[in-house]
Amino acid sequence: MAAPNRLYSVLFNKCPRCGVGDFFITKSAYNLRNFDKMHKHCPHCGENLVPEPGFYQGALYMSYSFYVAFMVIYFLIFVNFFEKYIDYFLISIIPILIILTPLFYRLARRSWLALFIKPLEEKHPENSAH
Repeated sequence: MAAPNRLYSVLFNKCPRCGVGDFFITKSAYNLRNFDKMHKHCPHCGENLVPEPGFYQGALYMSYSFYVAFMVIYFLIFVNFFEKYIDYFLISIIPILIILTPLFYRLARRSWLALFIKPLEEKHPENSAH
């Protein structure tokens, strides 16, 4: 198995240490009951996914940056390709951001933890002399 990648773990709901265990209990960000429920420890490697109380307050800033980046890109697309319909940008941005909230919430938490946990190194067997 290849060594885990931080980007892979953030995008695919995986532990940033091993890249195998799930970060959140459910796969979908749109499960109304459990979209925000996460494992306290990785089910595969046992990594602590909640290092300390209040750790994920920093994820608020990550989430904010995702919202800003999305709005800028969305705005630039409207200005460059749909200039006649710029009013639709103003009408559509709020519902779209509300719909994306669970996704950005989960993405921000995984990103924040991935900044602080180093992925496991892949162990290579030593070359034997033939």
